Amino acid sequence: MFWKTTRHLIDLSKPRVMGIVNLTPDSFSDGGHLSPEGAGLRHCERLISEGADMLDIGGESTRPGAQPITPEEEWHRVRPVLMHALTLGVPVSLDTRHAPVMQRGLDLGVDIINDVMALRGPQSLQKVAAHPSAGVCLMHMQGTPATMQRDPSYDDVVAEVLSFLGSRVSDAVAAGIERSRLVIDPGYGFGKTLQHNLQLAQHQAQLLQLGVPLLAGWSRKGTLGHLTGRPVEDRMIASVAAALAAVAAGARIVRVHDVSATVDALKVWAALSPTQAKETMGEGGRI
Repeated sequence: MFWKTTRHLIDLSKPRVMGIVNLTPDSFSDGGHLSPEGAGLRHCERLISEGADMLDIGGESTRPGAQPITPEEEWHRVRPVLMHALTLGVPVSLDTRHAPVMQRGLDLGVDIINDVMALRGPQSLQKVAAHPSAGVCLMHMQGTPATMQRDPSYDDVVAEVLSFLGSRVSDAVAAGIERSRLVIDPGYGFGKTLQHNLQLAQHQAQLLQLGVPLLAGWSRKGTLGHLTGRPVEDRMIASVAAALAAVAAGARIVRVHDVSATVDALKVWAALSPTQAKETMGEGGRI
């Protein structure tokens, strides 16, 4: 299984670690920590040194209740870090839901568009479909970041997420995006209660029937805080455990803040797990 992106054909026969680079003043766990001019550039280099297979760079917070910013402000935040990241030899993902920012990123040469709106925004599908090879991650979210946690409701969260993602995959393919460019994300924590997240995680493998790779983003999420009683800055162990559970249930990419700990955990998990897990990771457990 491979993920086709602008510059890289990513081998997903073993799980891959996507390192998070948040260039926002208000993200829920690390907002305001990285400046585009200095700390953001160094953070990219550090995540790669820790074993990140790819970087996911974003300039707009999608935490619950977050208010939107203009595409111009978002681009101002991400442009210098994207330019630097593109020189580091790994796939670079642009985390955005705005078509003008997508277009500028694609023009710059980014490998992946990671969209929490699953290309439902104005012109988003058209912009990405017009590119010959960029990868895209389609995520499920009920509502918008500003409204998603007000009162999320489902009759059957697993069936509804499956139906939504299946529809978005079909729409993307119909627009001209090859299936080999697509990855899906169930959107843990995006318009879902604690019970919704747990139900979705316990039945995550059902999403694999769509026939495209799955990305899981559990890192430091509120559900982990509810389960452990830990504040957001003290959820590394819970985040690593959730990443391992997601991989065991079929995720091929995990999106994380704590790259080094996740990489180490995946190596140990592969070495100590039954044959199937060892085959998934490779004999040496190398990410």
